[in-house]
Amino acid sequence: MHSNDILRCYYFQALLFILVRPFSKNIFRRINKEVAELLWLEIIWLFDWWANVKVELYTDQETYGIMGKEPALIISNHRSDIDWLVGWVLAQRVGCLGNTIALAKKSLSYLPVLGWSMWFSGCISLERSWNKDENILKSGFQELNDFHQPFWLAVFVEGTRFTHTKLLAAQEYAVSVGKPIPRNVLIPRTKGFVASVSHLRSIIPAIYDITLAIPKDKPQPTLLRMLRGCSSVVHVRVERRLMQELPEDESGIAQWCRDVFVVKDALLDRHLATGTFGDQECQDIGRPKKSLMVVICWSCFLFFSAIKFFEWCPFSWGGVVFCAVFLVLVLVLMQILIVFSKSEKSTAPKVPPPNTLKENLLPA
Repeated sequence: MHSNDILRCYYFQALLFILVRPFSKNIFRRINKEVAELLWLEIIWLFDWWANVKVELYTDQETYGIMGKEPALIISNHRSDIDWLVGWVLAQRVGCLGNTIALAKKSLSYLPVLGWSMWFSGCISLERSWNKDENILKSGFQELNDFHQPFWLAVFVEGTRFTHTKLLAAQEYAVSVGKPIPRNVLIPRTKGFVASVSHLRSIIPAIYDITLAIPKDKPQPTLLRMLRGCSSVVHVRVERRLMQELPEDESGIAQWCRDVFVVKDALLDRHLATGTFGDQECQDIGRPKKSLMVVICWSCFLFFSAIKFFEWCPFSWGGVVFCAVFLVLVLVLMQILIVFSKSEKSTAPKVPPPNTLKENLLPA
C-alpha cells in the first residue's frame, strides 16, 4: 500500500467536500465514488493479490445479478477484524465499492486517512449512546434520501466482533430472558437496525442477509495476517430479502432481525458440519486485475518521481531524516489500524451472576 497515493486521494476528497458538495451533493457523490474506489482499491489489492485471500460467494444467480444495481441494507454476522473488507471486496466485484456506507463507532472516523475517507463518503458515526445516536441516525438517514445512485448501507447488528468470551455472555443473557441460546453468533442489538428500516424502507428495496464463515481447515483471516501475506478462504452466503416483507411496527422489525440470526446460527452449525453453504450456488466472483493495475501504476509513478527528486536534489542528511520520519509515520499509522481492528471493547448485554450454566453453555 502506498501512503503517498492514499494521502493524495484523501486530500482530493477533502477539496471536493469543501468546493463541490455545498453546490451539488449529487456531483460530489459521483466524483467521490471514483476517488474513494481508487483509494480503497489499494487495500483490496492487499486482500486479493498480496495475501491472496479467496472469497467464495454462495447465492442464487438472480440475487448476484442484481447486487450493485440497487440500494441495499446489509446485515451480517461479525466473525473477524476484516469482515468490513470482505464487504468491500463483494462491493467492488459488483461495481458498488465507492458507494459503501456503514453505521460505525465514532472512533473509526478518527482513524488516520482511512477513517477520514470513509467519513467523507457518508459513514454514519455513532456514540454508542442511544440518547445521542437516535438523532445522529435520523440526520444520517436524511442525507440518504437524495442519494441517486445504488449504495450499500452496512449494519453489524451484533454490535461487536464475535469471541468465545462474548458468546458466553450472550448465552447467559439468552438463558436469563428465555431466548434461543446462540452457538455461533451474538444476540443482535436491534435499535440501529429498526431505525434503519423505519427511515429507509421507502428508498431501499432490499436487505442482503450475509452470513460469513471460515472453513475449519483454513486459518482465521486477520488484518495482521493479511499484511504478512498469509492466505485464507472466506465463505459468504447472501440471501436477498425484500424490505416490503418486513413488519411495519418497530417491535416486529426487531423480532424479525432476531429471527434472522437464529436462522443464521443454524446455517453456521451446518457449515461447521459440511464445510460449505451447499443450499446455495457458488458464484464465480473472480479476482479482477483492477486493483493490481492501480497499484502498479502508482508504483511506477512513485518510482519515476523518486528518480527525478534525487536528480534535482543533491544528497543531504536532512532528506534522509525526512524519509526516515515519513517511514516511521507510516509504520505508526499501520500499527494504529491493527490495534484498532483488534479492539475488544463493547457494550455487552447485562448478564446474570455466574452460575453452573457457565461451564455447560459454551461448546468445546
